[in-house]
Amino acid sequence: MKNITVIGVGYVGLVTAACFSDLGNNVTALDINEERIKNLKDGIMPIYERGLQELVTRNAAAGRLHFTTVYADALKDAEFVFIAVGTPSGVDGEADLKYVQSAAETIAKSMSSPVIVINKSTVPVGTGDWVADIIRRNQPSPIPFSVVSCPEFLREGSAIADFMNPARTVLGSLDEDAAEKVAQLHLPLRAPIVITDLRTAEMIKYASNAFLATKISFINEIANICEALGADVKEVASGMGYDPRIGNRFLDAGLGYGGSCFPKDVKALTYMATVQGRHPQLLHAVMEINADRRSLLVEKAREVLGELEGKKIGILGLTFKPDTDDLREAPALDVARKLLAEGAHVRAYDPVGMPGAKELIPDVEMAENSYDLAQDSHALLICTEWNEFKHLNMNRIHDVMETPIIVDGRNIYEPDMMGRMGFSYRGVGRGYGPNGEPVKD
Repeated sequence: MKNITVIGVGYVGLVTAACFSDLGNNVTALDINEERIKNLKDGIMPIYERGLQELVTRNAAAGRLHFTTVYADALKDAEFVFIAVGTPSGVDGEADLKYVQSAAETIAKSMSSPVIVINKSTVPVGTGDWVADIIRRNQPSPIPFSVVSCPEFLREGSAIADFMNPARTVLGSLDEDAAEKVAQLHLPLRAPIVITDLRTAEMIKYASNAFLATKISFINEIANICEALGADVKEVASGMGYDPRIGNRFLDAGLGYGGSCFPKDVKALTYMATVQGRHPQLLHAVMEINADRRSLLVEKAREVLGELEGKKIGILGLTFKPDTDDLREAPALDVARKLLAEGAHVRAYDPVGMPGAKELIPDVEMAENSYDLAQDSHALLICTEWNEFKHLNMNRIHDVMETPIIVDGRNIYEPDMMGRMGFSYRGVGRGYGPNGEPVKD
């Protein structure tokens, strides 16, 4: 059993703390937000993540997981200290490191014995060296420490499974002994461990997310071409995915990527490249294609409805992806605002995202459920592929709508089936011609 401290109890920090405690370690999770820590002690989670409530409750009850706002308490007897604080985008897309800096300074002033400091936050290349310098300069008296980069690769909605069954663990350090100790900490996960230097490990994280974002923008570009030529992008993606050099992951055409990682990380990598005098043409194109997707559903709704002013339009799904309550960079929010700007009466339903959405889009009325949303609607727009939307009684949906129009931004339904049920259906890249009608031989 190791003594571990995790600084920050957001998605990454709380999942990291809960999972390491479930592996049998003694873990203290620290956050300067007193209300958040109080709620965690009372069993109230700050985020929605499948299985997290049970994991935290079980390990807290077993005495392996603790919560505090006091650095001195958190660092007492700590062997490993994970920094898992937020790194939001700055004005020019750069990563804002103020929380990392604050954590490093306070670690330096609070540590009483040698520790290994592990950067879990997504940070610009060179941050590991910078953190080491901050700690060294702020120590009241010299105490040995090492810095290791261990970037996270967690997906919201499946973060616990991703932590416990990683594709790989990436570690970077200039201290081989420290890297080996952190590697030992991760051995129970039984995944390949890549050990490299600090800056390379930091770059692996950005390069990975930028590549996945590129796949998403690529298939969306192909979807646009499919619509013009009458091909079906879902079948195109399926045929491509059988090639092991390509793979079938992240080839779902739709509204593009959102959330807290891809938008922020692609911007940050673009900023880093630009500062160094490079011209990241591909990254700029990835971001431009993704931004264009936000207008997609509104354009398709206009094609079938004509003027949107006064129309009752329902949005199914608000979060940026299913199985999370995260609304950061969620395409649905932009879609709602664009519809409101054109004078539509907009309602929405999401299984878990509505409480947060009420503050972000207050002019959108929230429905009780999918069927309530469909009642008297002129069109339904699918923005998030929640599993429950795939199993709705579509005959019931058809019967209560004012006009049975579905604009499917996630391609969760099949055009032929929707047509047979009497819907006017628009998907993304599903073999439609320039006028929005199905292409026929």
